[in-house]
Amino acid sequence: MAEKTKMMVESWSFLDTPESNFRPLVVIELAKGTKEETIEWFTKRIVDKKADGGAQLLIKPLVTENGVENIYLVGASHLRLLLGAETVGLVKECTDNSMRTFTYSSRKTFKHFADDNHDFLTMAECQYIIKHELENLRAKNEKIIPGYPQAKLYPGKSIVRRLLTSGILVQIFPLHDREELKKLSHNWYGRVKVGYQPLDDIRCYFGETIALYFGFLEYFTFALIPMAVIGIPYYVFAWEDYDKYVMFATFNLLWSTVILEVWKRMCAILTYRWGTLLMKRQFEEPRPGFHGVLGINPVTGREEPVYSSIKRQLRIYLVSLPFVCLCLYFSLYVMMIYFDLEQWALDYHKENESNFSSLMLYVPSIIYAVVIEIMNRIYRYAAEFLTSWENHRLESSYQNHLILKVLVFNFLNCFASLFYIAFVLFDMKLLRQSLATLLITSQILNQFAESLLPYWLQKRYNRRMKKRMCSKKTDMDLSLAEQVNMEKEMGTYLGTFDDYLELFLQFGYVSLFSCVYPLAAVFAVLNNITEIYSDALKMCRVYKRPFAEPTASIGVWQLAFETMSVISVVTNCILIGMSPEVDALFPDSKMDLVLTVALVEHLLLAIKFIMAFVIPDKPREIQMKLAKLEFESLEALKQQQVNVKLPGAGQESHGFFR
Repeated sequence: MAEKTKMMVESWSFLDTPESNFRPLVVIELAKGTKEETIEWFTKRIVDKKADGGAQLLIKPLVTENGVENIYLVGASHLRLLLGAETVGLVKECTDNSMRTFTYSSRKTFKHFADDNHDFLTMAECQYIIKHELENLRAKNEKIIPGYPQAKLYPGKSIVRRLLTSGILVQIFPLHDREELKKLSHNWYGRVKVGYQPLDDIRCYFGETIALYFGFLEYFTFALIPMAVIGIPYYVFAWEDYDKYVMFATFNLLWSTVILEVWKRMCAILTYRWGTLLMKRQFEEPRPGFHGVLGINPVTGREEPVYSSIKRQLRIYLVSLPFVCLCLYFSLYVMMIYFDLEQWALDYHKENESNFSSLMLYVPSIIYAVVIEIMNRIYRYAAEFLTSWENHRLESSYQNHLILKVLVFNFLNCFASLFYIAFVLFDMKLLRQSLATLLITSQILNQFAESLLPYWLQKRYNRRMKKRMCSKKTDMDLSLAEQVNMEKEMGTYLGTFDDYLELFLQFGYVSLFSCVYPLAAVFAVLNNITEIYSDALKMCRVYKRPFAEPTASIGVWQLAFETMSVISVVTNCILIGMSPEVDALFPDSKMDLVLTVALVEHLLLAIKFIMAFVIPDKPREIQMKLAKLEFESLEALKQQQVNVKLPGAGQESHGFFR
């Protein structure tokens, strides 16, 4: 079988690709006017055998009524995808219901595997494998990209990344499966129903990162329901009695801890079932935008750009940090203008005492909420530029610095006015009004900017494209060409960063000042229900299909949410201590009041950390399965070491790649 496969592979070439076996999975768009020698060299490297430094994939140009365009379709044979699944370390379910890293030699032990079953790997997994192989196409002895002397190469440099940075390669994106997308859309957002999202179907189509975001969004929405149910009677019957909010605030603080700890367990259950909890972390390559003087990586021994960490630190502390501080100062300056407007609206209402003047009381908060959203978005672009300019070598380092910049500014920009009202002005009525206005306005703006507007623009474009192509016949090639041309013009989904950021800020509105405005959880639940449908709509109809990205958790956002819950303990304790009813309990000594509030705060924090320690991050069943897998891996390693010492011992090799 291996010899037959080897003979079949050796007959591959760019011109004799068997179209009957070709399934387009990924689209490559080159810049218009790309030189023929560049196209020939690049496509040859894609179809070349692995032993010759190629990706050993299938590729063919997209043929339209205008002839061959600058668009190419990439696929792979079933055997190639299986070997690629082993390379990237995919984890699949075995016949004994355990989860194990897939290997081609043990393929028969995996559930639903058959040589003729091409659905063993999901389409998202196949596209992830192709992306991995394309990104790992590396220069051998080439010094330049053929046809472009200014595009330098060196041994080990990623060809795809150099093509992208040189502007020769416009984009690479995975194709939608129209039938599967139609089924998913119907089950996901096509009908209004009370129930859970089809997370397993979302994961099979979009990958684990996006499925985990929707899982967290769904979980967070359900977790808010108890807060919303308890908050309504508190709002109706105890509006001005702050002493009655003590129990509500205490429940809120414990709730914020429990839901985050339970989410870790839910996350472990989901990612174990999907296989990503067991996936080995891969060695990180330099990010595409990283540049420097050519040198030798001491870990890999390959040539790659080297950039001084001292220069990077100087850029961070002498440029980025002062810029962030300047932006924070500007945010506080805008906040003070907002308070001037609030004072003007209050004076106007006192003079007129009319319905119009009553409405005018909300205008400053609405204007300020809009300004906050605009400032957040402008700052985001500045933060991305600065973080890119800092020239971080790894994508994880780039993301961590970007998230830190954005979180600090967004936290101050969104919550500074509320802290000022609460702890400087001591105006609880204004605090309630500002919190409600900021929360509701930000939710409406986010829904419009992130879902409704992109959907409307994409729908207009689709209508124009369909009118332009209405004269075409609906045979397979033309419908594929129409699909590719429509999808390549769709917006690019930039990841879950903005989605998690929105939930993080919402969590802050709900938890930081819960004892002042209990209805915050109600509005958060209503927003999240619509958010599920609008986000599902934009994933299926507005954006190009993103590549699947395996992940085992929500990453640094878990720490961000836990930090917010700690801050909420402090703010709620101080707010309760400031209430007239609690203040009346200490008529003689304010120091006793301060010490009591500090004691309660420390006690609640202690309870919070104890609960976080007591509740395991993974269910015991999963802990046992992981321990069993670790034991079997150690035993297999011992056996392998024994076999190496024995003469004639060997392993099955993949003749496919030779």
